[in-house]
Amino acid sequence: MLRRGAATALTGALLFAVVPVVPVAPALAEHAEHADHADDAGGADDVRGGQRAVIETLDLPTAWRTSKGAGVTVAVLDSGVDPDHRDLAGSVTVGRDFTEGANPPGVGPLRLHGTYMASLIAGHGHGPGGKKGVIGVAPEAGVLSVRVILEDEEPGFREFNSAERFENVVARGIRYAVDEGADVINMSISKELATREERAAIRYAISKGVVLVAAAGNDGDRKTGGDFAPYSYPAAFPGVVSVGATDRRLRRATFSNWNSSVLVAAPGVDIMGAGPGDEYWVGRGTSQATALVSGVAALIKARFPRMSPPLVVQALADSADDRPPGGYDTGTGFGVVNAARALSEAARLATHTETATGPQAQDPDVPLAGGPAGPIRVTTRDHRRVTVYAAVAAAAAAGALASLGVIFFLVRRVRRDHSSQDA
Repeated sequence: MLRRGAATALTGALLFAVVPVVPVAPALAEHAEHADHADDAGGADDVRGGQRAVIETLDLPTAWRTSKGAGVTVAVLDSGVDPDHRDLAGSVTVGRDFTEGANPPGVGPLRLHGTYMASLIAGHGHGPGGKKGVIGVAPEAGVLSVRVILEDEEPGFREFNSAERFENVVARGIRYAVDEGADVINMSISKELATREERAAIRYAISKGVVLVAAAGNDGDRKTGGDFAPYSYPAAFPGVVSVGATDRRLRRATFSNWNSSVLVAAPGVDIMGAGPGDEYWVGRGTSQATALVSGVAALIKARFPRMSPPLVVQALADSADDRPPGGYDTGTGFGVVNAARALSEAARLATHTETATGPQAQDPDVPLAGGPAGPIRVTTRDHRRVTVYAAVAAAAAAGALASLGVIFFLVRRVRRDHSSQDA
């Protein structure tokens, strides 16, 4: 069944919720239910056809000639992922449930939002040649499901958003994902304010070479009295890729938060994805845009597994399409992510950039495209191509490993943006 709805994460009292989905018109739902039998001349179904605009915008066919995400694990910190959906079967590892105890005994998770996001990242389709159903940006990547939010339809939602014991589930989820070997962490979630534990968890993840991607938020049309929309966390932390959403014309979607934390954007309107029980959804939000960018990060990490987070971030920013006038604005950041160009830029950085980390830094004969833990020194030979964000990213990574500076910066930001809102 195809369902249509916003299906994005919003702030609850302490953490997050999901906007309920509603069925589409009966005629459209009936048509979608039989999509597998409605093949077009190319052998694809209506679901895959509904993804065409996203596939073309990200230039995925070109990117897939180089990388499909094999060997990479993307942790989806969300409401849980259905591992049995036909478009995700065999790709999902069900990890910890940090919301355990919020729902009454015997009540299982709905796993709506999380399944949707996972399918956009690593859906592999089904049927002959995998040509039916949802294809994700990195169809050969693995998904680690880490449950850190409840849908607002779940009976434990109120308990989850009010009990102090659940306050730092996101921080715990980040650390767990890192320790389980995640290469990329997708956080299509957000909240109003940061915590000390979340800051520390993000520093830890970056120090281990993990790329973090988060939603900029869906309060872009909310009046703030200033020249920006609310900041949200974890997207607004330095070192995290904050993702805005674009509409069909690749302009900032009206709901997408606009502020100086936004790094890049991706399509976020009428995005086809999977739901539990072999359902399909069409939705909108920065959540969906975030999942698409996480998929692109997974393609880069598959091709260059040792590339450090600042260089992955630079590849995403330097290669973006539809750049705003002047090269950057607070709505779409450095532009709309392009998977094929991001891979090309990552290859250029891997060739022309030396990154020395840990003990290997003492050996000048060891060529590295990036590295895991340890102080990161980046030497860029091609100075003409250094973007504004390259410096920001490098500084953020250094700050992530030298916590004093980051904490000072974030304390000031939290004070300034106390009323910032969520995705």
